[in-house]
Amino acid sequence: MSAPDTEVDRILVTGGAGFIGSAVVRHLVGEGHEVTTFDALTYAGNLASLRAVADAPNHRFVKGDIRDAAALETAFADARPTRVLHLAAESHVDRSIDGPDDFITTNVLGTLRVLEAARARRDAGHEIRVLHVSTDEVYGSLGEEGLFTEDTPYDPSSPYSASKAGSDHLARAWARTYGLDVVTSNCSNNYGPYHYPEKLIPLTILNALEGRPLPIYGDGSNVRDWLHVEDHARALDLISARGQAGRTYNVGGRNERTNLQVVRAICAALDRHRPDAAPHDRLITFVTDRPGHDARYAIDATRLEDELGWRAVHDFDSGIEATVAWYLDNDWWWGPLRDAAAERRGLKAEARG
Repeated sequence: MSAPDTEVDRILVTGGAGFIGSAVVRHLVGEGHEVTTFDALTYAGNLASLRAVADAPNHRFVKGDIRDAAALETAFADARPTRVLHLAAESHVDRSIDGPDDFITTNVLGTLRVLEAARARRDAGHEIRVLHVSTDEVYGSLGEEGLFTEDTPYDPSSPYSASKAGSDHLARAWARTYGLDVVTSNCSNNYGPYHYPEKLIPLTILNALEGRPLPIYGDGSNVRDWLHVEDHARALDLISARGQAGRTYNVGGRNERTNLQVVRAICAALDRHRPDAAPHDRLITFVTDRPGHDARYAIDATRLEDELGWRAVHDFDSGIEATVAWYLDNDWWWGPLRDAAAERRGLKAEARG
């Protein structure tokens, strides 16, 4: 599916050096938009993820923290954005359990700063729209049946999801109270290239390559709906360009898998690529479940599909095969991050799901 048929826009992407943000930036630059990436380059922000667009004439990188109102004001003045895609956030559940402060200040206070910067620009007479990018984790946990819709009540389980729920409410309040042109998206679990090595899929791939244990929380029965990051990037471009003001759009891949199924699929792909080390599933290790671990997430993306015509083009089986191949071919990217991931704060048995 092609990107929205829109004029060239000036777009500011917060968190654009992160996993999802960098996919969005690469997509937008490829579509010819004038893109400014604004990122604090914390542990999960990586300029190497933007290497493909580093020399593009329609891309500019600005280092800055969304909690810094003055830095945002300068970035907005220089970029003169007509669209803001707000992806900057602390996003790892385990880290939020071990140290919630950064999640509240970045995800809640930082979102306030972005909304206020956009409102100031709007009040100065400039056209501007904000897409606030969030997560399905704000909805809490599903049972064995049903899907999250845009009307599902919020029921966050972790400090991370609570902080994102708070930022979602701010975005909607700024739309209702101040009339700011804001749309919100809530996505399911992303996977694909340039994924920071502490998350379930890249952690499993890299641990397996090194013959290390493949940690899985509990019995591995927790279910997630997996969305390829490039499908998500296209969706965010579409929502920010054509979504109805004040509306929320759920983005999901319709690819439900248990964590154990995900790890076994990675092992099977690695068996094909590295048969000398097969079977990789011998490395699977079940570890103590994390506190408040939601049982199941699954997204109903009907509104996005029906109203805006989006469709995911990656199915999980081919997507995970391509993702494994990407990590095998791109140790230049993940190699420098591996030691940092091993020394990360928080729980030592990382198995984000």
